[in-house]
Amino acid sequence: MPLLSDKDRQFLENHFKKNLQSPVTLTFFTQTIACQFCRETEQILQEVAALSDKITLEVFNFITDKEVAEQYWIDKIPATVIRGEKDYGIRFYGIPSGYEFTSLIEDIVDVSRGKAELSDQTLEALKGLKEPVHIQVFVTPTCPYCPAAVRMGHSLAIASDKIRADMVESTEFPHLANKYQVYGVPRTVINESVHVEGAAPEPLFVAKVLQAAGLFSQEEVDKVQADYNAQVEKMQAAQEGKQQ
Repeated sequence: MPLLSDKDRQFLENHFKKNLQSPVTLTFFTQTIACQFCRETEQILQEVAALSDKITLEVFNFITDKEVAEQYWIDKIPATVIRGEKDYGIRFYGIPSGYEFTSLIEDIVDVSRGKAELSDQTLEALKGLKEPVHIQVFVTPTCPYCPAAVRMGHSLAIASDKIRADMVESTEFPHLANKYQVYGVPRTVINESVHVEGAAPEPLFVAKVLQAAGLFSQEEVDKVQADYNAQVEKMQAAQEGKQQ
């Protein structure tokens, strides 16, 4: 039984036709036993790949294709890599269902274009990265705020070869949720040490990445937060003035 409705398939087919540019490969890692959501994840990817001749799905066994899994830094399943002209470091660990299905679709489009929508200030800041950065965004399929955090992490990965960004479905990997004290989602862990709670705005998220890379101090992060809060307050005041 198809997971996507006829309406969804038609919408996505048109969406891909209008927006996909270069070919995209979905590289999926699975196994036949001891993987609760592998079959459903593979079916979702099959149905999505069938909607455009620019999307290719390749499937590997996590056990028997161990060398391939290691090549892509895959250490748990189900795992999906979205590749375009190169591997941008985008990973989905767990089934990309619910709200995260949107992240999957938009990541495919961004990878096809080879770029993400980020400010010039962010792109300039990322040029300063010298060491690898690993972003893990913990989510659940029912969290409406999680895609914003996932998309931010994946956008930064597209923009910088130094960044690898994972979506991690926390209920499928409880040992990781416990390790990183994921009591609410989205929760982002950067280089094992810096945490971001909620769907942080782009400037603050980037500041946290720079902090994890040793390029920003806590004081600089706090300043970015204060500047953002001031902007929000100014906008709210202006909106209230219009309503009066």
